[in-house]
Amino acid sequence: MSASGGTKAIIAALLANLGIATTKFIAWMFSGASSMLAEAVHSLADSGNQLLLLLGGKKSRRRADGKHPFGYGRERFVYAFVVSIILFSVGGIFSIYEGIHKLEHPEPIKMWWLPILILSISIILESISLRTALKEASHFRGKASWIQFIRHAKAPELPVVILEDTAALLGLVLAFFGVGLTVITGNSLFDALGTIAIGLLLVVVAVILGLETKGLLVGEGASVEDVQAIEKAIISGGETDGIIHMKTLYLGPDEFMVGAKLAFPAELRFAEVAQAIDTIEARVRDAVPAARVIYIEPDVARLDRTVSVATDAIVIKGTD
Repeated sequence: MSASGGTKAIIAALLANLGIATTKFIAWMFSGASSMLAEAVHSLADSGNQLLLLLGGKKSRRRADGKHPFGYGRERFVYAFVVSIILFSVGGIFSIYEGIHKLEHPEPIKMWWLPILILSISIILESISLRTALKEASHFRGKASWIQFIRHAKAPELPVVILEDTAALLGLVLAFFGVGLTVITGNSLFDALGTIAIGLLLVVVAVILGLETKGLLVGEGASVEDVQAIEKAIISGGETDGIIHMKTLYLGPDEFMVGAKLAFPAELRFAEVAQAIDTIEARVRDAVPAARVIYIEPDVARLDRTVSVATDAIVIKGTD
């Protein structure tokens, strides 16, 4: 996934959230609606999250060095995980606390038209921000559903922005109904319940973000399609007798490492094996450009290894 698409979506969300947070704080100060305060903190937290995503993207582009020989690509995963923690602690917990406080100390809403106006404008702005994120993500989603895209995307920025914007839009709708019902009935219970509902929504989204990002932090391998393409690229040239075993690991959203033990004919000379490995590596990178770091260990096929078929090619499996 290109970083430029994610950056565009992040900037759009950041600008929208900064403007929305400012207007929400103003509306809360004049109306006293707790739903507006919860939404203002939510937008402020989202703005901080987008700054963290931009920072993570910048840090991940640093060149590899002695301390981090495989580069800094996983910085993007780390900052995405931090975003989920902030969304949970700042946005979710605070909103739940504020809603409970409003239940215990109910207050009437003043200048009711102001929060209704601000929420209506905010819904429009958040819809535009979400539309931008969905438009950018559609270039990379392919045939996958949106749930599959969010679950399996290796670049965290677009899934994070999509989840944040969706939560923000749903939160605004909850706040709108909470404030609206309070204005109609004169009962501040609805405002408090709307605030608590916003908090619970943020907690759920934060947990989803945390769980999805955790897998990338722990270390995930390439997709089945990429693995099959790599296996086919290795076998197709005929330089090797088969794949003994192979493993992949994402080093960042845009690159992964391939480690493979390949069986070569015993009669080949060292120079011939080296040339064959160079040829195989070039073919793998052409087939799957994300496979940027490749380590191939040559070995000799032995009879104690069983033969099976994978990706229309013979793959030798062993216990090494």
